[in-house]
Amino acid sequence: MSEPARHSGLEAYGHPGRARSAADGPPPGRRAVRVARRAAAALAAALALLAATPQAGALPATGARPSAESGVTAEYPVVMTIESVEQPVATPNGTVTIKGHVTNAGKSVLKSAHAAARKPWAGKPLNTRSDLAAVAARTSPVGADGIELDSPQYALNELGPGQSQAYTLGIAVSDLQLSGEGVYELAVDVWGSTADNQRDRPLGIARTFLPYDDPAPNEAQPSKVTTLWPLVHAPVLAAQTASENDQSIPVLRDDSLTAEFSPGGRLYELVDTGAKLPGLTWVVDPDLLDTAFAMTRTYKVQKPGTQGQSAKEDNVVPGTGQAAATAWLDKLRAAVAKSGSQVVALPYADPDIASIAHNGADLPGVDAALGKASTAGRLTVEGRLSVDTRADVAWPYQGYLDQQIAGMTQRTGSSLVLVNGASLPESDGLKYTPTAPRPIGNGQTGVVADSTVSELFETDLNTPQAQSEAVQRFLAETFVISRQEPQNPRGLLVMPPRELTANNAKALATALLTAQAGKWVEPVKLDVLAAGPADPKANSAVPAATDYPAQARASELSSLELTDTIRIQSELDKLMRILTLPQRVRGPFSAAMVRSMSTEWRSQPPAGSTYRDGVSTYLGELTKAVKVPKKTVITFAGDTGVLQVSVRNDLTQTVTNLELVLTPAQPNRLKVGAPEPIVLPAAQSVTLRFAAEAHNNGPVAMTAQLRTTGPDSQPYGEPVTFTVEVTSVTNGVLYVFGGGLVLLLLAGLRFYRQRKRRAPAEDGDEPLGDEPAADGPTDGTSGDTNGDTSGGAAEPGERAATDGGGGPGGEGPAQTPRGRTADGRDRATGDEKVGP
Repeated sequence: MSEPARHSGLEAYGHPGRARSAADGPPPGRRAVRVARRAAAALAAALALLAATPQAGALPATGARPSAESGVTAEYPVVMTIESVEQPVATPNGTVTIKGHVTNAGKSVLKSAHAAARKPWAGKPLNTRSDLAAVAARTSPVGADGIELDSPQYALNELGPGQSQAYTLGIAVSDLQLSGEGVYELAVDVWGSTADNQRDRPLGIARTFLPYDDPAPNEAQPSKVTTLWPLVHAPVLAAQTASENDQSIPVLRDDSLTAEFSPGGRLYELVDTGAKLPGLTWVVDPDLLDTAFAMTRTYKVQKPGTQGQSAKEDNVVPGTGQAAATAWLDKLRAAVAKSGSQVVALPYADPDIASIAHNGADLPGVDAALGKASTAGRLTVEGRLSVDTRADVAWPYQGYLDQQIAGMTQRTGSSLVLVNGASLPESDGLKYTPTAPRPIGNGQTGVVADSTVSELFETDLNTPQAQSEAVQRFLAETFVISRQEPQNPRGLLVMPPRELTANNAKALATALLTAQAGKWVEPVKLDVLAAGPADPKANSAVPAATDYPAQARASELSSLELTDTIRIQSELDKLMRILTLPQRVRGPFSAAMVRSMSTEWRSQPPAGSTYRDGVSTYLGELTKAVKVPKKTVITFAGDTGVLQVSVRNDLTQTVTNLELVLTPAQPNRLKVGAPEPIVLPAAQSVTLRFAAEAHNNGPVAMTAQLRTTGPDSQPYGEPVTFTVEVTSVTNGVLYVFGGGLVLLLLAGLRFYRQRKRRAPAEDGDEPLGDEPAADGPTDGTSGDTNGDTSGGAAEPGERAATDGGGGPGGEGPAQTPRGRTADGRDRATGDEKVGP
């Protein structure tokens, strides 16, 4: 087909036109300079244009032009969109139908405009991935976009500013004059004029890619493609449970999963879409399965604004997702059971391995926590889905890898690491796409995702235009890869984002099925891909930590947050030692600790912080439920007796392996007996009795500290300090009397010797000349009855730890204090004293 003459440099845009006249301006050479300048200006205008026109939204990776409300040049005032390509792979004698919209984003009316497709320049395919990237980067019409077809052309109405019109173009493949098998640019432009510029010219352009698959036999081998299909969600199960009819009821921080599990919800659509694809690798967070299973039964949901608080009757409501969760789990079980599929179990709750490697690798207990998460993840997925799983796969945040992360994954026993291709870029000297598996040291294999293909599905493809562009670009990239070395099939990893949206999943599924139908892609599971031979020319050098992307590091969990989270485990271990039913607490809290470090909090830091605070607060409440009630003053009357101190258990189970230690600040004044083991029934108090011996009257500071028993005894809870007011110590009185008696005896002996030396004239009845002994003894009673004058008797409702009568509840002293009669009277004075 011959090409008509062009005019005024318009041949650069491939538009047929009239003969050039003087009015047309300078010749093409000088005009080309002006066109280039206009193109640069149009770029800035086009980058803002799609913000004002929803149907023009696009992925940056595909070269689509964002739009603007202002700054659109008069030269290119139109925003074109391609919203669907029917017959996305061209075949001989076939037809390709393109649909989209034309939007006037300028300030002047469009006149005499029409839309038409362009025939690829010289009918040559785009043979390299660099060629694809160059086309995707274009923003304004250029000659390389090809020559506009005379037919078909879609006539447009006059469009005022902001107005839009749909178009449809059915193009015969033969009219495109494609030279052979390959990928071609397919452009659609608008040609016309505007009210303020009557010159006929191109007003805007849209581009996509069109693979042309010649059905003639060829020797090209299909690329083996593994597609990750993630099923993750931010943690929802709280650490605590509610009680109902003597049963523990799970508590969720919100009921958002009910909508997610229902038709139209993200997780429902992921399972529904994935079930239609062969050879998927499902990457599942076990915590999500546990939450779904909990929702199949009775569960409670915290009211809005109460997340992080303890669950009580007034801040929880019944959950509503039983039916949706049950149906979703059944649907998922059927999907993962399909032949050729594989299930990868992430560590339980998907802990953020990158944050831990950078900010918590040296924390004590972190390896143990991650090891438990990995084991629990495998067991949970196998148990909930009834399938074999692989649990030695690490997936750092967004797949970014450095030496610290690689070291941490090796410590946790991961033999495979899913890697973003941006972390292991290829050298410019490598002219083909290498296969995905790479040896990265320490016996590990990095399975490297193709970054260009994976990035197509990173942002939500919420418009038909964005979905169409992603699909056609995927087809183009995979087609070119399969033809780079036809006899050397490549292994590719497609790594969508963790929180894959429903729109993105559908677009990815369409692309995969279309490429599989074209037979240049063969779906395989991760095990098959990872077992393939590595390319010795591929980059396998793990980058240093300094090369880790700044934007990914900015969202990491801090060292302080990780320290506080790991500390939960040590506090939990201490609580476990005293519980008689530890399984009721261990599982929920161990899981909640790992949930506190979940990778999913990266996208919602405030919610993650609230969750972590809630776990720590609730554990603190459980720990403090076993305590020594606050005291101020206890009166201890006498030199020996017992001190009574109560201990309260507000938990719903008996606790043991505890002892109470009393430590006086002045043991030389008040000595306290050794502690004894404690058994505390649920929701009760006991009173412990300590033998004590006082040597001086007055106040003595006393510290009561609960401790766990055993060889590695540790303090439990906060110490309680109070004052013991010692009164009526009789030992001091006896010492004074004894000292006085000694003085009298000495004085008498002296008098006797003196008298013996004197004459018998001395009168034996004459009083002694020596002074009497010093002041006599006192009873030592202070008279201070402030504080607890009962000597620490049990509180109302408390149960004594030892048998005995007297006091509240029939309890009393276990022995008669020295210095008293059996009826409680002081031997020296006969006065009644308050018993110890």
